[in-house]
Amino acid sequence: MKNDSVKEKSGKKKPSTLKSIQRLLFRTQLILIISLALFLGAAGALTNIHFETVKRDQNLQNIAKAVAGSPVLTDGTDREIASAVLSQYLDSLKDALDDIDVISVVDKDNVRIYHSNHKLIGTVYDGTLPQFDEKSAGYYTADDTGPSGTQRRAYAAIYDENGNYSGFVMSIMLMKNIWGETYQILLISAVITAAAVIIEIIISAKLSGQIKKSLMGYEPDTFTAMYKIRDGILESLEEGIIAVDSKGCIQFANEAAIKMLNKGDGDKSRNTVGQNIGSAGNGTVLLNTLESGEKEFSISSADADILIDSIPIKEDNAVVGAVGILHNRAEYTKLMEDLAGNRYLVDSMRANNHDFTNKLHVILGMIQMGMYDEATAYIQNISMVQRESISKIMNAVSEPSVAALLIGKIARASELNIKFVLRENCSYCPSDMKLPSEALVTVIGNLLDNAFDAMNNNADYRAPKELMFGIYSRPGAVLITVDDTGCGIDKQDMDRIFENGYSTKGDGRGTGLYQVKSIVERLGGAVNVESQKDAGTSFSVSFSKNVKTEK
Repeated sequence: MKNDSVKEKSGKKKPSTLKSIQRLLFRTQLILIISLALFLGAAGALTNIHFETVKRDQNLQNIAKAVAGSPVLTDGTDREIASAVLSQYLDSLKDALDDIDVISVVDKDNVRIYHSNHKLIGTVYDGTLPQFDEKSAGYYTADDTGPSGTQRRAYAAIYDENGNYSGFVMSIMLMKNIWGETYQILLISAVITAAAVIIEIIISAKLSGQIKKSLMGYEPDTFTAMYKIRDGILESLEEGIIAVDSKGCIQFANEAAIKMLNKGDGDKSRNTVGQNIGSAGNGTVLLNTLESGEKEFSISSADADILIDSIPIKEDNAVVGAVGILHNRAEYTKLMEDLAGNRYLVDSMRANNHDFTNKLHVILGMIQMGMYDEATAYIQNISMVQRESISKIMNAVSEPSVAALLIGKIARASELNIKFVLRENCSYCPSDMKLPSEALVTVIGNLLDNAFDAMNNNADYRAPKELMFGIYSRPGAVLITVDDTGCGIDKQDMDRIFENGYSTKGDGRGTGLYQVKSIVERLGGAVNVESQKDAGTSFSVSFSKNVKTEK
């Protein structure tokens, strides 16, 4: 079992599983090839035999007619003279013709005046007499048996100069020689057929192997099941999934992707697959990935409501396609906000844990000193303060990530011995004005950290450390205020505090307020600051109803 699981994890299949489809393909191709080769071979052989038969008969007839028309036989020449001349002429003719076995000339008295076997010259012909009629036109071919065995004959009538019948001529091929030629034709056809079968078997073996390789070792039914499962999974996703080939032609798009690309246009949705991605309003990101071969994430498309992750598909370091993951920006932003809220909750818990540890040390010291009543009062006091602070923030701020940030900052302020005061009547509801929570967290977090630094850098340690924070919202407007009792800002520095990298606190600082101003102005808001040296600083951030919200 362990070995099987290891093999399965490594992507290997059992040999029988790997080769079953290959054997099936090979067996099917082999049956088709052999059947077709045998059919074509038999048809070719029969066709050749037929043509050879026709050609043979025509050749026999032509020779018989040529001999029957010889002047020696038609001009009444004396038999002895004719026999001598015929012997010399026909012997040389037969020697020149490899496919003629016997030539025989018989006169009207059925006496052989010539025969290829000279011993038969002058003997009486006792074989089948030809039957010439109008249809035969004085010649024809037939199978018969003679002194030399079974044979194929061509008969041609001899007529004298007056047109009188004076005998006939036979040109003969022995059947054993004919069968020899037929066997030769069959042998050649068989060799050609066998060679074709062998070549086709080799090709089939390679083809079946390539098909098996293209299926990645899976059986067709397994591959089909995997495809259906994959299709079901991809169609169930809320994110859009779209795949294109190297030319940008859409090969796959799930329902979510089709709706995002075509904004729910049903007529376009039916024709999305097979189109070029460039024709889709949000497809240019994938074209860029096909050209560059680099991954791109969270790219804004032509439609501001969609974010696209574009990932190239490579084979042998060549880009053969790309996959795009389309996110609904609203859902994506909500997820980011939820994650940001969780992160700040964790930070808050960490800060509270550190503060709680310090308070435990105080309680432990009081107990060791026998100050039990004081320890009890201290515990009750910090519990009440903690509950009141958290309850007040949760009631005032309904945005989880902002509330979590404030809880964490209150704990941090306690560690720094800074009194964190939440102004009366604070109330923030995201529905009054839709602002990105991550932007609010960045703005508020930087303003609070800047206030903490200002109060810690105050040279007068006796000065009270108090931070007052306020956040208010109403339909179409949001106001954030941060007031501290820190060291204040010099007049000559007031115009530069929002510059990137400018800080009076040392190198590597000076980015917080720059970020605040950049984010606020990008959202269409305004930042105001008032400060008095050695007295404190007040920041206010305001957003109005014409705010440019990020998508």
